[in-house]
Amino acid sequence: MIGLISATAAGAAARDRLAAAWPDRTRVYEGPVGDAVRAAFGQCEQLVCFLATGAVVRLVAPLLSGKTADPGVVCVDESGRFAVSLVGGHAGGANELAREVGAVLGAEPVVTTATDAADLPGLDTLGLPVEGDVAGVSRALLDGEAVALRAEVAWPLPPLPVAAEGSYTIRLTDRLVRAAEREVVLRPPSLVVGVGASKGAPAEEVLGLIEGVLREAGLSTASVAELATVDAKAGEPGIVEAARRLGVPLVTYSVGELAGVDVPNPSDAPLAAVGTPSVAEAAALVRGGELLVPKRKSAASPAMATCAVVRRPGRGRLAVVGLGPGARDLLTPRAKAELRRAAVLVGLDQYVDQIRDLLRPGTRILESGLGAEEERARTAVEEARQGRAVALIGSGDAGVYAMASPALAEASDDIDVIGVPGVTAALAAGAILGAPLGHDHVSISLSDLHTPWEVIERRVRAAAEADIVVTFYNPRSRGRDWQLPKALGILAEHRAPTTPVGVVRNASRPDESARLTTLAALDPATVDMMTVVTVGNTATREIAGRMVTPRGYRWQEEPE
Repeated sequence: MIGLISATAAGAAARDRLAAAWPDRTRVYEGPVGDAVRAAFGQCEQLVCFLATGAVVRLVAPLLSGKTADPGVVCVDESGRFAVSLVGGHAGGANELAREVGAVLGAEPVVTTATDAADLPGLDTLGLPVEGDVAGVSRALLDGEAVALRAEVAWPLPPLPVAAEGSYTIRLTDRLVRAAEREVVLRPPSLVVGVGASKGAPAEEVLGLIEGVLREAGLSTASVAELATVDAKAGEPGIVEAARRLGVPLVTYSVGELAGVDVPNPSDAPLAAVGTPSVAEAAALVRGGELLVPKRKSAASPAMATCAVVRRPGRGRLAVVGLGPGARDLLTPRAKAELRRAAVLVGLDQYVDQIRDLLRPGTRILESGLGAEEERARTAVEEARQGRAVALIGSGDAGVYAMASPALAEASDDIDVIGVPGVTAALAAGAILGAPLGHDHVSISLSDLHTPWEVIERRVRAAAEADIVVTFYNPRSRGRDWQLPKALGILAEHRAPTTPVGVVRNASRPDESARLTTLAALDPATVDMMTVVTVGNTATREIAGRMVTPRGYRWQEEPE
């Protein structure tokens, strides 16, 4: 919950705007300001104070206990011009809250945390348990000193300006090790503990077995991602309590799923009890991985608990990102976030140039020229399979005549794939022309490099006969100049010569041009590969210089 505190009418007005935007996230604290701040500080995860920063500093100073425990505090000035991250920038989420508040109120977020100011991801913001010299290694990154990354487990991290060797180290490991001098240890959630237990097994026995086995194997409990068992044990109190104390979810699988897992130590006892020859090993291995610790029994007599430990490889992350038609303000916030999250960027060189300034330091860029779409898709998938966070970029929407299709054709279920939509060329051109896509419409590429012309022609003819608005992508190039006249001729068999046609080149870019013509008057020689051609249907009209296709609620008629 976010506590909101104000002292003046102007502050209350801004406070109420934020409360209205986030009704489920916020709580307004009334009464004397000091009492309100103290109450909110003790009850909320974050605070937004519509007060002077000096006043808030004096009020919260006696309440501070430590950066990992204090709520995030953001101050908004009286005129609503700035949202200042004051306390708990990383751990309390105040930096991100300042940006969110700024977006709602139109205020400028002010973030002074060093890593944020330098556009580096904070080591304590990666979502992983962190130990060691966080301040020293972060300072080394900021100062441009050589910081080595020792990744003992493959895991998708955001871009970090690291080197092969350095006097400072970031160590990514699930091993039970102490951070050395000038070292930070990050703990990926790479371990799965399979658990079996007799009915009524005490939580102390289950938890003691797990912790002892991990300790003897030299593995860290901070890297345990989940406990896994059979469905029949989903409510077993000892297992449930062990998962709660470890702070991890309890995942269960059916008898059929576990019985199908090949394990090194099957047993008749679980087969008789629950119907599968293995619970602990099978539950740990059911989703794959490396068996680090085979089935072990607890030391009690009789033993009431078993466990096994598996290391699952980090799943790579492939974000397929649509950059929009070209204008920076048509690049979505989600696309920007994915670009900044990716440690590896794969894309066409001219598209990389469009967003190079948005990338964080340390991002590895793999760019190539025209005609290498399948190669880029393979490269991006292979990088993700190495456990990396990858962004594959394309113009417009990545799923429309762009990179999503070849990438997903290459990708299997061993990586996570995230699609990030973008503004398509058809939509950008439509907005410039007016509202040509107000009713049913279709996009057709006239490029026959990948699709036989016979197929393209059949689709054009179907759209013509169905009286659907058509947007042509890839309409004409130097070596392919006859397809557009042919397609227009097919449409002309079903539509009047006066049918409106919109021609937009480089939509949303600095050299954008647009014109409205007719099916009879369009000269195909004026069209190139940077152009989108939209041909109206029989209801499309030119109204006040704009191309409009009625939705059908009221059909416009030509004046007599």
